[in-house]
Amino acid sequence: MDEEHGGGPGGESELSERARAVLALERQSWPGPGAKERAVRERLGITPTRYYQLLNALLDDPRALAHDPVTVNRLRRVREARRARR
Repeated sequence: MDEEHGGGPGGESELSERARAVLALERQSWPGPGAKERAVRERLGITPTRYYQLLNALLDDPRALAHDPVTVNRLRRVREARRARR
């Protein structure tokens, strides 16, 4: 596992601070278009594209599920529904 998800010395059983921040952003509701993307850039200092790449990887990480099962399971359902529509 890479360091962005908590891998590395002593961090293999915990999510990284960035991974926890990604999940925290997903728990929030957003008032309008662009608000979430703006928050991603301002709070995390990454592009929205990178954010969604990290988020997608987190959905398959058992540590993310243990940290925030409600959010991860909701997002997994959304992802599966999108895949089923394709």
